[in-house]
Amino acid sequence: PPLSPQVVEEGGEEEEEELSGGEESDLRTPSGRGSLLTRRGITLRVLLKDSLVEPGDGVLSIHYLGKKFVGDLLNDGKIRWVETGQIFNSPSAWATHCKRLVNPAKKSGCGWASVRYRGQKLVQYKTSWLHKYQPSADMSLVSEGEDDEMGDEEEEEGKTAVPTDDKNRKNKPDLVPRRGDRERIPVRYCTLGTRDAARDPHTLVELSAFSAINRFQPFNVAVSSNVLLLMDFHCHLTTSEVVGYLGGRWDTNTQLLTVLRAFPCRTRLADRDSASAVEEEICQNLFMRGLSLVGWYHSHPRGPALPSLQDIDSQMDHQLRLQGSSNGFQPCLGIICGPYYHGNQGVASTITPFWVVPPPEQRPNDYGIPVAVEVTYVQDNFLTSDVLNEMMLLVDFYRAAPDLVQFHQFWCPDTTMMDKIKVCSYKNSLTTGNCIPTNFLA
Repeated sequence: PPLSPQVVEEGGEEEEEELSGGEESDLRTPSGRGSLLTRRGITLRVLLKDSLVEPGDGVLSIHYLGKKFVGDLLNDGKIRWVETGQIFNSPSAWATHCKRLVNPAKKSGCGWASVRYRGQKLVQYKTSWLHKYQPSADMSLVSEGEDDEMGDEEEEEGKTAVPTDDKNRKNKPDLVPRRGDRERIPVRYCTLGTRDAARDPHTLVELSAFSAINRFQPFNVAVSSNVLLLMDFHCHLTTSEVVGYLGGRWDTNTQLLTVLRAFPCRTRLADRDSASAVEEEICQNLFMRGLSLVGWYHSHPRGPALPSLQDIDSQMDHQLRLQGSSNGFQPCLGIICGPYYHGNQGVASTITPFWVVPPPEQRPNDYGIPVAVEVTYVQDNFLTSDVLNEMMLLVDFYRAAPDLVQFHQFWCPDTTMMDKIKVCSYKNSLTTGNCIPTNFLA
């Protein structure tokens, strides 16, 4: 992957879609909207400014000849290809570039018919803009050349057009949406090289083994099953990323880190006003239970449970802070939970404990090395009342949230989201999934 974003300008004649800022401003004036537009007059910047689409990570995709490409929609209307970080000026530039990688004979194509925004083809948003702002416009001018291209897309993807009635007859259960899956491809640590500010901080990195870097794991870890239960339950409730802290004890004689309690942060990651109050409450709970802060956890709701570059820096920062709080060495455990990634094996979440080894002294500007931590899971004999109470508080916190998981939806054709969370509860505890009252999630 390139070390810095590379702007790619391809797409042949379709690049005429990109207008100057002044021309786009004209489209939003009464006179501009009253004038006759062709499809080239509407750009992603126009749709963004009129709030028909919103910028976001992984919201754009291309399906071509069995291959899928995922892109981020930037604030300026440009597209960043997730896999390489390359920047494209228009849908056509990105579509042409990706298609040529699969089929070098491909000359050009209409990106608006090829690129999808949250599962819908961009051309549909262009048509919506015309219906809203130029209802008297001739729709044949909007779609000039795009109908043929759509037909090509269906043929190239190996699909056969299905009549609407046939589609309705073949409707499947309401599966949980997958449009949030970034499907980012993890990179190996050895490919990162020197730290680069232009690199995407959300780049996922594969974990190394301690043996691969000629080291032994410097501590042992034991994690309570109630910790897994509460942490996984927290991560299942929302499609947004969550975070929490881990409480336990560190025995310097046996070099054993025991994780006894999870403390979910009942706050939004962007809510800085309430964050300090929540953290203060967790500190008091740790003190009252005679526990120490021994780590943290967070979720990758629909992505692999692997650390990003940002996670690696955060973990290193936590390790240094905990180590600086005492005279001796004290480890800090990081855990990533991936509840809704469809690449998981089976229904259960993927739980990834990790630690970060500082880069070699001769390469101080390198990233820290993320390594997998071997953990022993200790089964608790029962579900404690404080864990049960914390689960109830979490449900109350997310009950009215717009990103609350819809538990009636199907995770897979024969398993609902409610069934999934019960299975995960059973795997994380000696008690059955029915230990969670169903009225929790009603």
